[in-house]
Parts: sequence; structure tokens; C-alpha cells
Amino acid sequence: MEADIHTNYAYMGRNFSNISLDSTAFSDCNSDRSGEFPTTSGIQTKRLLLACATEKSDDLIQQLVSDLESDSIEIQKQAAMELRLLAKNKPENRVKIARAGAIKPLITLISSSDLELQEHGVTAILNLSLCDENKEVLASSGAIRPLVKALKVGTPTAKENAACALLRLSQLEENKSPIGRSGAIPLLVNLLETGNFRGKKDASTALYSLCSLKENKIRAVEAGIMKPLVELMADFESNMVDKSAFVMSLLVSLPEARAALVEEGGIPVLVEIIEVGSLRQKEIAVVILLQLCDASVVYRNMVAREGAIPPLVALTQAGTKRAKQKAEALIELLRRPRSGNTASSSDSSED
Repeated sequence: MEADIHTNYAYMGRNFSNISLDSTAFSDCNSDRSGEFPTTSGIQTKRLLLACATEKSDDLIQQLVSDLESDSIEIQKQAAMELRLLAKNKPENRVKIARAGAIKPLITLISSSDLELQEHGVTAILNLSLCDENKEVLASSGAIRPLVKALKVGTPTAKENAACALLRLSQLEENKSPIGRSGAIPLLVNLLETGNFRGKKDASTALYSLCSLKENKIRAVEAGIMKPLVELMADFESNMVDKSAFVMSLLVSLPEARAALVEEGGIPVLVEIIEVGSLRQKEIAVVILLQLCDASVVYRNMVAREGAIPPLVALTQAGTKRAKQKAEALIELLRRPRSGNTASSSDSSED
């Protein structure tokens, strides 16, 4: 994400809303990373390079937009491919292409049964969505549902680029609910679980953006997101610990998410992160456990039995100022008497 994002949590009168998510946790979805196009002829390559290097791209863009509506699939493929490359390599072309009328025919291509044509259409839409001016137009022109369809039935590259495009559209707050209602959340959860590294990264970034909305948090939990999140957090070789933990930190405000986290074996994983994770990983793991333990005496007992207190004490001595504060608050909570009601009144509270 381009802007800092904050996770809010309050305990014992202290506000833990200052967990800043910097760009190293979630890198932005940039333009397509699938490389150039070896099937492009020498003449076409020269034409594209000339258009990218000069100010004379307008005529080419207008011709390519016209070709998108050709009766020939091959001509459509070539036009979509060249437009995605023009939008990828020259930011000002993103506005030119949109203003030339490319958005609606590209959206139509996303619904094509030809998977290669669909992939080019999805990726061209992704590259156009990098321009803030285009986001509202893309959404109002009906891009969301076709992108969700590509997320379901497209090639692996189309799925990844559809996830990135949906992330970009979700950066407009008013698009988050329509994207959630369109069925995107379960498909993103599936990509998080089954995709390659890039797919998992793109899915987690999109889910982090979408799950700032409560209704999408519910959809994600119902789709079974806690299982892949716990598995990715447990795998320090996955390079997904930070991303998964930040997504989880948004979800644990829901009682259903806390129950699913425990059921999927999340407590030992979180304690291990506090023992051996990076400082940032330790800090976010403590915040998750604070919410879990504040909600339930049963969960508090489970965390204490897992041996959380010694690594928390170590964190109070060697962590950052914020990490020390959070660790001290969690230690204080774990050392409270552990008898009485199994859940506190806050267990039913949500964001």
C-alpha cells in the first residue's frame, strides 16, 4: 500500500492504534510482470517502441481501441496486448487509452471464453487501474464482476492480475462493498491458499484492503481464511508471515475469527512468532493475542499454557518502545486470575 495503514486496539485505557504498516509488508500491485510478448512481430514491436518513446502514440491508441471491437479474435488479442504494453511502459498513456474509449471494450474481452484474450484484457485493465483517474470509471463501467469471473476461471496470470486490479479498485472506499458482494472474497481466499508466491502476495494485499470493511471480514472468515493465514504464518520460509499476520489482525475483531484462529492451531504459531520472529512480526503477534485474550479467559489460559510469558518478558527488554508496551499489557492480562466466566463482555464487541 502507498499510505500507512493502522490497526486499532485498546486495552486498559491504552490505545494500540499506532501499528504502522509500511510498504515493505505489502508491496503495491504494479503493472503486469509477465514480461514482453515474443509473438509480436518485428514491425509491431518497432511501432510500439516508437509510440512508447515519442509523443505520437495518439493515432496508434485510437486504432488499437477500434481493433478491440474487431470480428477477428486474433486482431482483438493483438490490440489488447499492445494496449497493455503501452499502458505498462508509459504512465501518461493510461489516461490517453481510457479517454480513447478502451475501457468498455476491454471489460467485454475479460468475459471472453478465449483464455489468452481474457488474460490480455485483464492485464490491460490492471495497467489502466494504476492511474487514479481511471479507477472510478472502471468501476462505474462494470469492471468488477468480469474481473471476479477472471479470478475464478482465468489463467494463473489472469487470476493474479485480476486480484491486483481489484486491489486497485478497492482503494476507492465506495468500491469495497460492491467487490465483496460480487463474490471476490472466497476466490481471493482460494488464491491465497493455492496460488504461487505472487498469487498469495496479491491475494493477501487485496484482502487486507477489502477487509477494512466489516461485511468483508465476515465473508473472509466464512470462506475459511484463517486456515491459510495460520499455515502461512507458521512457515517462515514462505515470506508471507508479515502479510498474513496483518490480514489476521484486521479479522480478529470478530468472535468468529477468534474461534477459527484457535481451531486452526493459531495460538502456538503466534507464540512461536513472539519467540523467533522479526520485531515487526513479534509486535503484530502480540496485538493479535491481546485481542484474543481480552475476549476470553479460556483463550487466555491456552496462551499462558503455550508458554507465552517468557518470550513476552524478553520482548519487554529488547523490543521497540511500542512492542514493549504491547508485551507488558499482554503479560499483565495473562497474569490475571484465570477463573470465572469463560468470556468477557468484550467478546461480542466488534469494530
